[in-house]
Amino acid sequence: MFQNRVNKTKLGGATSVLELIYHNTVRAVRSTHANAVLAIVLNIAQMAIMVMSFYLLFVVLGMRGAAIRGDFMLYLMSGIFLYIVHIRTVTAIFKSEGPTSGMMQHAPMTTAVTIMSAAFSTLYIQILSVLTVLYIYHVGWGPIQIHQWAGAFGMVLLSWFFGVAVGLVFLSLKPWIPDLISKIQLIYTRASMITSGKMFVANAMPGYMVGWFDWNPLFHVIDQTRGFLFINYFPHNSNVTYPVVASLVVLMIGLMGEHFTRRSSSLSWGAGR
Repeated sequence: MFQNRVNKTKLGGATSVLELIYHNTVRAVRSTHANAVLAIVLNIAQMAIMVMSFYLLFVVLGMRGAAIRGDFMLYLMSGIFLYIVHIRTVTAIFKSEGPTSGMMQHAPMTTAVTIMSAAFSTLYIQILSVLTVLYIYHVGWGPIQIHQWAGAFGMVLLSWFFGVAVGLVFLSLKPWIPDLISKIQLIYTRASMITSGKMFVANAMPGYMVGWFDWNPLFHVIDQTRGFLFINYFPHNSNVTYPVVASLVVLMIGLMGEHFTRRSSSLSWGAGR
């Protein structure tokens, strides 16, 4: 894995990088638990617990009538799944190894490899978990009918991509003010529970409330997802363009910040940590 190779062709170089990303992705998947299968099972259990918690909350508060006409559990899962995919991606990128990590002492390793590995490992675990929960619900409780599978899956990828962009910004700032950025990242995670709008139907929100949420790209992603899931729901207060553009802008900021941080990195930053 960490052999010093000299690639004579561009194809050989690309193959070596992809191989390195693959091995590091496997390492990242196993980093949450020694048993990779158990790590995925734990993630599935956490998803299921959150879905059931919100289901009980809606039932106790009598909010089921405010949901979209259709499968109520699918309505809940659409918001929770995308929120989890986004937040887990932000956290994984934020915790990925930076330029002062011991892994960077090996010649083939770069921060780009660790970032991509963290992103792909999270995407793998989350998609597998989402499909497993949906399959269990489909078999155990009733058939799931999704209007447009391709569009819904595209929104899952968009929530992941936005998470990569946000996580990259946090990662680029972490070496400079680690304690403060860790707290900001935690606040962002908690605030997204509300600002993502996963508990609300955007079309049913009054105009003054839409302004509290529509600045958040994740709000648009979740609302558009419900448009793809339910045949009788047409999102009017969200669009796909905004989260795509916002993700690209945030990603460019994160890449510039990571590049500057990497050039300014010092091994003393990692001392005592």
